[in-house]
Parts: sequence; structure tokens; C-alpha cells
Amino acid sequence: MTLLSALDQQAASSAYRKIGWRLLPFLLLCYILAFLDRINIGFAQQHMQQDLHLSDVAYGIGAGIFFLGYVLFELPSNLLLTRIGMRKTVSRIMVLWGLTSVSMMFVSGERSFYALRVLLGIFEAGFAPAMFYYCTQWFPKRRLGGALAVLGLTGPIAGIIGAPLSSALIIHMDGVLSLAGWRWLFLVEGLPSVLVGIVAWFVIVDEPAKARWLTDAERKAVVSTLSEDQQDKAAHTRLGALLKDYRLYLLVVGYFCFIAGIYLPHYWLPKLIGQAGFSGMSVGWLAAIPSAFMLITIIPFARRSDRLSERRWHTALPMAVSALLLAFVTCAMAGFIELPFALFYAVLTAAIVSMYLAYVVFWSIPRELFVTGPMAAGGIALINSIGLCGGFLSPIVVGYLRDATGSMTMPFLLFTATIAVGALAFALVRPSRDT
Repeated sequence: MTLLSALDQQAASSAYRKIGWRLLPFLLLCYILAFLDRINIGFAQQHMQQDLHLSDVAYGIGAGIFFLGYVLFELPSNLLLTRIGMRKTVSRIMVLWGLTSVSMMFVSGERSFYALRVLLGIFEAGFAPAMFYYCTQWFPKRRLGGALAVLGLTGPIAGIIGAPLSSALIIHMDGVLSLAGWRWLFLVEGLPSVLVGIVAWFVIVDEPAKARWLTDAERKAVVSTLSEDQQDKAAHTRLGALLKDYRLYLLVVGYFCFIAGIYLPHYWLPKLIGQAGFSGMSVGWLAAIPSAFMLITIIPFARRSDRLSERRWHTALPMAVSALLLAFVTCAMAGFIELPFALFYAVLTAAIVSMYLAYVVFWSIPRELFVTGPMAAGGIALINSIGLCGGFLSPIVVGYLRDATGSMTMPFLLFTATIAVGALAFALVRPSRDT
């Protein structure tokens, strides 16, 4: 492997400053809109259930069935990405999911609710892994963690913006033009996805070699850096070889457990806050607190992982801490420990933040282990699509347990154990093939 000259290194540094400022903010915006369209039913939940007479089980099915369409179409969507490019993929996905999200304002019962949630999953399928794959096509290993950390800001920013915005729309737009506030929520939060999807056609560049806003020297330096990075390890270039690596299945198990747990607060946190006696805008502001703490911790944590070139324990340990904190919360919910709501919510916030720290680092692991080159898009999609089955099952199980027990204690107990299993799976992912 030929080391880059000092001149090439200078050109690479200049190029990555441009890439960081030009691409990452726009990718972050796209991802925030995706996240908002995915979780806004958590804020619409109470009013939708009242207006449409939906049980907790029906709501849970609708929340989780999104992932059914997502999982079924994710791998085909990402394999198509390698043929048509990122620009066409993002534009197609965002326009279609935006229109579907807007259509949620016309939901009239369980069937239309389920149908639109399935369509939303189908049209959004492949979006998240496409974002991760796209970053691997621009950023080398030593810069990848920081780049993915920017995308990791999606959850916090969407929570900080989405929680108060969704609450405000439901409260202040209720009755305008004879429409319920929750219907306005889907309209107002869905339309920006359509508009940004159109803009994406003109902003996104498929690969560094086609970036006209880089100089010739900068383009050459970026391509050389990426080439040298891929020579550092033998990558799987065939699906069969990828499927023989046991670490793939550990990542799938860990990601399944992570997704099953992380969507628990997104779909049910507003209702949990409401049951504590809060209402109106207070629910939105309180729901935004975990996101605010995530916003200030994600980037330093990811940069630490980059600096130490360590991924496994930066993923497994935060998951383990989250499981311990959720166990404490579950004991309080069961009545074994008496906690004032402020302390209870502080511990729950810490558990949610810990889960997100793991998420930020997680997507650097496949790149470093085996998913690079031609199999990158398909490999990332495979991990994401199977893992997202946790997002399909989680809301349904929660809805069933809530209807059966009348509380959130059992769901929290179940997902505390689930996250602990995920932490163990990540801890077992060895950074080399040596046993």
C-alpha cells in the first residue's frame, strides 16, 4: 500500500472539509424528516385512538406493521441502489414516503391505518442503510465514525423539534377547517419530505469522482484514500461468503434487540408522560428532554471511538448500562422502589441516551469487519432489514401486554432483558477472525 504524499494528505483534508459541510447537513435533514414521519404517530396516538376507537393492540399493530413493509423491500431497494445510484434512490424514497405520510391524515379506521403504515414502510425501505452505505463511499474508516455520528444526531434533533411541534399542531390546529389536530400533524410533517426529495435530485452526487465542487487534486486524494482503506482487509465480495461469517448473525441479533428496545420510548413515551399527570405542551417538552441530552453526547462519544479505533465495547457497554438502568426503572414501575417522577424520568432518560450512544457507533462495525466493496449495500441492508423485525414485533407485544395487564411494567421488563441480550451479542463480535 502506497502512503499518500503530504500534498495528497493536504488535498484530502481540504476535500473532507468540503464533503462534510456540503453533504452531511443535507443527509441529516433527510434523515430527520424520515425519523419524524416514522415516530409522529407516538404523539398522535392518544387522539387517534379516541377518534378512531383503536385499542392498544390495534395501535401497536399499526405502529409495528410499518417495519413489515420495510423489511420485505429493504434488500431489493439497496441492491437497486448500486445500479441506479444514491441520487435517484433518495429522491424516489422521499417523495413516495412523504406523500404516504400526508395520506395518514385521511385514516378512518384500523384497515386504512394498517394499509398506510405498510405502504410507508415499503416506500421508506432501504433509506437508512442507503445513508450508511453512502457514507462508506465517501469517508475512510478513520473518518467514518464521525460522519455516522452526524447522522446519529437525527434522533435527538427529531425529538427536540418533533415533540414540541407535534404537541403544538395537535393542540393549536385542532378544529381548523374542521380537521382534528392529529390530522394536521401528518399533513404538516409529511409535506417537507416531498419537497426535500425533489431537492435531493439536484444536491446529491453519487460518488466522489463525480463531485464537480471538488478540485481534481481533491477528487484524486479522496479516491486514493478510499482505495487504500479497502486494501487494509479482505472484504467479502459474494453474498455466500458473507453468510458464512458468524459475526453477521451476532450483529443481526444485537441490532434486533436494539431496535426492539429503542422504539419503546418513541411510540409510548408521550402516553407514559400523560399518565403521570402531564398534558398539553408539557408532554412535548418533557418528551424532548432525552433528545437534548443525546444531542450533546453523541458526537464526543463517536469521536472517542474513532480516536481509539474501537467499536465493539463502545457499542456493547452502553447497551449494558441501558439494560441496568431500565431494570431500575422497571422495579420502580412494579412498586418495588418508590421514586419521585423527576428521578424516575432522569433514570429513564439516561437509559434512552445510553441506547443511542450504542446506535451511533454500531454502523461502523460492519464496515470494519467485512461489509465493503460490492457487497456493502446488500450487507448493510441484510443486517438492517432482519434487525428491524424487532421494530415490527415490539409495538405489537407492548400493545398486547398493556391490554392484558393495564400497565407498562411487563413491557419494560421484557425489553430490559432484550437489550441485555443485545449487549451480550455485540460483546461477542470479535474484531478479528482469530478465535
